[in-house]
Amino acid sequence: MADLVYLETSVICYLTALPSRDVIVAGRQQLTWEWWHRRRGAFDVVVSELVHLESAEGDPDAAARRAKALAELRSVEIAPEAEALAAALLQGAALPMKARADALHIAIAATQGVSYLLTWNSAHIANAERRPLVEAVCRAAGYEPPIICTPDELMGEESPHVDVS
Repeated sequence: MADLVYLETSVICYLTALPSRDVIVAGRQQLTWEWWHRRRGAFDVVVSELVHLESAEGDPDAAARRAKALAELRSVEIAPEAEALAAALLQGAALPMKARADALHIAIAATQGVSYLLTWNSAHIANAERRPLVEAVCRAAGYEPPIICTPDELMGEESPHVDVS
């Protein structure tokens, strides 16, 4: 059985965005594309209703591109346990109160037994300083936290080819 991967909204946004002239953004777009086309099939990839809601915001054309990518993926529910764990993450100072949605992404992944949470959000989710607190709160609540990583960290044996031109 393949490992379960939860895609946070930023991954879908980078995957479907128009090519950027910003070299960092363009690199992330390319890495995301590489993961999506080369490695996604090695995993059981899921999203949540929260990802669908966040992806529907903003420019209608961009939202349509995101919706098309999301249509290929299975969606998991936002269970009451995830809501409770998200509140614990916020109360436990693992994440600031303004990061409620980010806490909920982590909580959904943890309560669903997800192996990896894939994200480009380094402010609150893929944040090395917050990670020990996030993991401690999840474990204290009885959940094993997912491994939080970016697409390039989940490329496996294949090294990504980054073409930012």
